[in-house]
This record gives sequence, C-alpha cells and structure tokens, in this order.
Amino acid sequence: MDSEDLLYPLTVFYDASCPLCANEMHALRDLDASGHLELVDCSAADFREDDLPEGVTRETLMGRIHARDPLGTWVVGLDCFEAVYRAAGLEGAARVWGNPRLRPLLDGLYPWIARNRQVLSKLGISALVRFLIPKPRRNY
Repeated sequence: MDSEDLLYPLTVFYDASCPLCANEMHALRDLDASGHLELVDCSAADFREDDLPEGVTRETLMGRIHARDPLGTWVVGLDCFEAVYRAAGLEGAARVWGNPRLRPLLDGLYPWIARNRQVLSKLGISALVRFLIPKPRRNY
C-alpha cells in the first residue's frame, strides 16, 4: 500500500519505553497540526491486545513500528515511517523512507536498529533524532 493512500488519523503503535522511539514519535506528533497521528504506547502496562487483529500481538508491535488507518489498513517498519513522516507534514523525509534506491540499505538497517534501540538510546542517538526533526513553528 502506498502511504499516500492511507486515511487519517493513523494510529501509531510505538515503544514509549525506548527514548529513541519516544523522542521521534513525540517530535512528529508535535509537528502534526492537522491531528493526523494518534500515538499508542504498546509498551505500557495497561496496553490491551483485545482490539488487535488475529496474528498481531504486543510482541509483534514491540518488534517493529506499526500504524493502522481508520479502515484497518496496516503499515509496518519503513512503510510506517514513510506514512508517519508524511502525516506530520515532512514530505521530504517521507520520500527518503520510501526511496527505492535507499530502500535496500534501509531494509537491512532497520531490523538491526529496532533490535538495538535501547542501547542506541543510551548512546545518545535519541537526542540526535530529536535534533534532526524540526521544531513546530509557533505563531504568537
């Protein structure tokens, strides 16, 4: 599915116990002036799997980022990042995630990052991600 065909709001299932994940998703949510993103912390103790389709579990969601649109269409991993960045208004970054030339490299790198996200956070990568995502403009 092309991320441009998704409907909003996107429900994004992410690991808020991971500083890298939380910093990135919160920065994107802060940019989302249109309300296109709804964040769900699948690491939370009160997270319920009741509304998930068969085959999707907390463990699945914790392994790779997932998002679901209002019609139940799921995007996972790099497709999810492309959709979430597009929803937050960062079209250029969304095109990077979906770039067919970069995709083989990113497809190989993302699973490693997902498995090592807590260690990478401790090494300061989470602060770098927050620095790279632009701050929302404030109109006073």
